[in-house]
Amino acid sequence: MTPDGTHGDQVRAPAHGPGPSVVLAVDSGGSGLRVALGAHGVAGDAVVPVHREDAAPPARLGGPLTSEEPVRTGPRGISSRHLLDQLLPMARRLMAEAGAERLGAVAVGAAGLATLGDELRDELPAALERELGVRRLALAADAVTAYTGALGARPGVVIAAGTGMIATGTDLTSWRRADGWGHLLGDCGGGAWIGRAGLEAALRAFDGRAGGSAPLLARAEAVFGPPPELPGLLYPRTDRAAVLASFAPEVAGLCADDPVSSRILRTAARHMAEAAAAVCPADGEPRLALTGGVFTMGAALLGPLTRELAERLPHARHVPAAGDPLDGALRIAADLADGRLALPADERMLCVVTEKPYRETHDTNSP
Repeated sequence: MTPDGTHGDQVRAPAHGPGPSVVLAVDSGGSGLRVALGAHGVAGDAVVPVHREDAAPPARLGGPLTSEEPVRTGPRGISSRHLLDQLLPMARRLMAEAGAERLGAVAVGAAGLATLGDELRDELPAALERELGVRRLALAADAVTAYTGALGARPGVVIAAGTGMIATGTDLTSWRRADGWGHLLGDCGGGAWIGRAGLEAALRAFDGRAGGSAPLLARAEAVFGPPPELPGLLYPRTDRAAVLASFAPEVAGLCADDPVSSRILRTAARHMAEAAAAVCPADGEPRLALTGGVFTMGAALLGPLTRELAERLPHARHVPAAGDPLDGALRIAADLADGRLALPADERMLCVVTEKPYRETHDTNSP
């Protein structure tokens, strides 16, 4: 296999011959792996829906199967060995249940790929070729699979907000991203940010400082116990971002009666809109979609976000997200198998490897 395309080029893999293509999609995030199969193409008189730009995500043929353990990181970033230990049994089970002997393509969407993906890019293609016979592989940042699941191959911007927050935009010649720096350096407006802001307001009330919220203090005590114990509960934990995010619904639940909680969500909305404005294509009528669990908070967040986006991005057309990041990985795999992948290639955001023997031709310094 060899990298196909350079930064800003469209990725176009060779097409398969006639017949259906079974593809594998992987979504690796903070809660573990999700894995699904999809079918594409035509088999005799049976037509399997073929992905089009304006179509819904390809239908899942099997899955998703899930793991409950996030993929670990090591000295070179995301551990390819740990990912494979979880992925291979699930992939083989899905293939056996579907009667699939080969995979037309695989797409792996991974949280942290852009900054922690060196080991995956170096080791995963050869390992998947060896273990599953994979000859077409796309490694994508989870921001890319979230974008593709929401909008497909269209110019636009997607705000993905769960525990973290990132805005991703493309004009289909290059990718742009804003924030997504993690809960210590950014992710402003995401679940961990909202939860941390709510807990800060609770502790301000506990101290008697300005800007505190007695209702948030009461909820923090109900959820976590006495405030002086909160640093000991949070700081040693490796999953503290998720713990902080678990308090975000408490903030949203108080918005109707607590001005401090309402202000936190308005500020979160402003951060999201600023990130979207930084990456949205300036020309045409780009589409704009929201995806992620934070948006289940409802009107307390969506109301101010809609107003902020209307002010900053009046030329963008708001559309509902067509699917989630696993759907996005499935789209990418199906389009790669069909030779129609038209998303911009990027060494860190979307790396595609295709047919030629990987061990002979792979150059880790290629763009």
